[in-house]
Amino acid sequence: MSQAPGYPRPETLTQVDLVWIEKRLQHWIRFGRPVRDDIRDRRRRTISFRPGSVFAFIQWAANDYGTILSRIDILRAVGAGEALQTVPNVRPGGELLLSMDGWPKVQSVLQHIDVIEAADIDPCEVSPDHWRHLHHCLTAKIAPRAYTRTRHAAWLKRREIER
Repeated sequence: MSQAPGYPRPETLTQVDLVWIEKRLQHWIRFGRPVRDDIRDRRRRTISFRPGSVFAFIQWAANDYGTILSRIDILRAVGAGEALQTVPNVRPGGELLLSMDGWPKVQSVLQHIDVIEAADIDPCEVSPDHWRHLHHCLTAKIAPRAYTRTRHAAWLKRREIER
């Protein structure tokens, strides 16, 4: 079977399984630019990201007694042969930039993303180092540096030079 020009082969894409079972299990993407969306049924779908794409994946689960899982992962989709970390419901995995468990920490990350978006910065374009910084600060229970437009401009220049 031939592949359309410019479209990545399926094996090079990072796939994320999304599930939505009301009040039981919910997986969703907070930000990211999927290139493919395969709907399997009304509760399940699989979205795919190109190598280099950054996205935030949230997983939440509950039972009869309340929440049993709150988790957010910010990952960079990797290309064939790149090192990766495994993450539940992400195939094959990705470069893990941030991983937080527990609702208070997840909520802190979501608020941080909201502030970045309020500054008119696309979270997909934020420096990977900033997501790592946020992960370490929240783990150590210290206040992270704000991601400002000045920091973002510096990151974009650095990225341009490194290419």
